Parts: sequence; structure tokens; C-alpha cells
Amino acid sequence: MSYTPPEQFTNATVTCKANTYFEGKVVSHALTLADGTSKTLGVIFAGSYKFDTAQAEKMEIIAGACQVRIAGQGDWIGFPAGTWFDVPANSYFEITVEEGTAEYVCSYA
Repeated sequence: MSYTPPEQFTNATVTCKANTYFEGKVVSHALTLADGTSKTLGVIFAGSYKFDTAQAEKMEIIAGACQVRIAGQGDWIGFPAGTWFDVPANSYFEITVEEGTAEYVCSYA
């Protein structure tokens, strides 16, 4: 499941105002690519968080590491930089960053 994460996006519109969650422990910026694709770029500080999903999401971990459990199913799974996980629409995921930060790109289906 290892791959080369994106380093940059070209021809994108970026929303300058940040989305902040959990008292600033999770921060992201929305962007829209020229083809209309929506993504968010963000950072998650140490802690444990739960996110609900309306759309299916692909979370690419581009720096740091995290532990994830999708919709309460099974054990926690580790995701270091250079890996990703998928979350179904109308679901949720729990994510823990044990130390430092995890940086991500989230793509919406």
C-alpha cells in the first residue's frame, strides 16, 4: 500500500481561511483543482479524534504517522507517511496521532 505522496498541486484554487477542529488540534485548507476535484490539505496534532463522513474519503498521509479505526471496525491500524486509507460515505473514522503531527491530503469521491 506504499506509494509516492503528492508534493504539490498545480492549477488549484485554495481557500485561505482555515478549517479548524478540536480547538485547533486539526487544521485544514480546502482546494479545488481545475477539473473540479475537491481536496483538503491539513495537519493533525497529537491526540485522538473522531470524524464523520458524508462523502467517501481517501486520506493520504504525507508526513508523520497515525493510528486509524474505521467505523469502529476491528483493531487500530498504523499509517505512516506514504500510505493511505479509505473511509466509506456516511460513516466515520477515529484517528490518533501519538506524537508530533500527521500531515494529510484528503480527497472526496
